[in-house]
Amino acid sequence: MKKMRISLIIVLSATLILSGCASWNKTQKGAVVGTAAGGAMGAVIGRASGNTALGAIIGAAVGGGAGAIIGHQMDKQAEEIKKTVPDAKVERIGEGIVVEFSSNVLFAFDKSNLSDDAKSNLTKLVKVLNSYPDTNIEVQGHTDSKGSESYNQKLSVRRATEVSSYLEGNGIKTSRVNINGFGESAPKYENDTNLNRSKNRRVEFLITANEKMKAEAAKEAGK
Repeated sequence: MKKMRISLIIVLSATLILSGCASWNKTQKGAVVGTAAGGAMGAVIGRASGNTALGAIIGAAVGGGAGAIIGHQMDKQAEEIKKTVPDAKVERIGEGIVVEFSSNVLFAFDKSNLSDDAKSNLTKLVKVLNSYPDTNIEVQGHTDSKGSESYNQKLSVRRATEVSSYLEGNGIKTSRVNINGFGESAPKYENDTNLNRSKNRRVEFLITANEKMKAEAAKEAGK
């Protein structure tokens, strides 16, 4: 019976997260996500939905009152990023933020060195990230399906590494940043047209609470 209840919670949680609840705001959703989530749940949902950012953010969630407090802080940070970095796509998910740049904004085709425009955009992003030091940042690289899987995997890692190095070289602490290259394995769109392939060539920044923020949120929620 207990196993059935746990399974039901996981199913309902996944359904809630994936389908969304139109009457709830992002902060309220953030309070629920972590209740039945955790790293394993996040990984399952990430794989099932084909959305690696979603899975990672769910995996980092704490839920409950602390999750609601974290969500409120993320709301403010997301709005600031939207205003400061207009070339980025900014999305609030649960207790985190996904900032997406098309690879066309950051890199020349098939290259991993940052363009001048890329550096300008990243400098704007760094300014906001440094205003919120109690967050972790995962840089994820993605490609389309042209070329071999091995080549695309290496290219995605090189691009994520290049972006990470730029962040760290401009004041972001190394301890806050990690990288992940997914190559062509996690497309958001079918690789059937030039437009869709261009959308799949992207770099995503996953912003989540670090342990300090989580502890402070838990303390505030317990008052």
